[in-house]
Amino acid sequence: MFEKEMRNLTYGLFVLSAAADGKSSGCIINTAMQVTDTPLKMAICVNKNSFTGQLIRKSRRFVVSVLDEKADFDIFRHFGFQSGKDVDKFADWKEKAETPDGVPYQTRGANAWIECEVDEEIDLGTHLMYIGFVTNADILSDVPSASYTYYHEHIKPRQEEKKEGRKAWRCIICGYIYEGADLPADFICPWCKHPASDFEPIMI
Repeated sequence: MFEKEMRNLTYGLFVLSAAADGKSSGCIINTAMQVTDTPLKMAICVNKNSFTGQLIRKSRRFVVSVLDEKADFDIFRHFGFQSGKDVDKFADWKEKAETPDGVPYQTRGANAWIECEVDEEIDLGTHLMYIGFVTNADILSDVPSASYTYYHEHIKPRQEEKKEGRKAWRCIICGYIYEGADLPADFICPWCKHPASDFEPIMI
């Protein structure tokens, strides 16, 4: 409901990361914003099922890497299409650094990182909102930040659609293709975990 209207909102894209109990993880989010100036606070939203979110709840600290227009699809695939419960996303990832507090963050394809200490946690149903005091930050490049629209128009791969062929369904978020004439109403994208309402019909 109202999917097209909601996509007209302006979003950025970020790698949210956290560390606790000797483990670290990161995920892609599109909700991160400054909420106050004095004291300097920002807010992020993360899915309750996210392993990164679980680490934030334990450590009470998170880092936001602001993705820029040079970020490639591999970054989104790495941090967005697999769970930190199954793989250590930072273990063999070369384009990373750590804050003085030991939280890893993304460096390639990012123009800044911002570290926060959690002040408030708000339950939003499917997601948790964390509001935190900004404790550290740095600029990485002067490349413009990537918007959600820029991602869809310039970063996300597009499969060429045929005028004739077999009917399939494409996830508008990550590009996953479900082959079949009918998409189950309760289908969940195996890559980005978005529902059937975020799929569009195509011919392949």
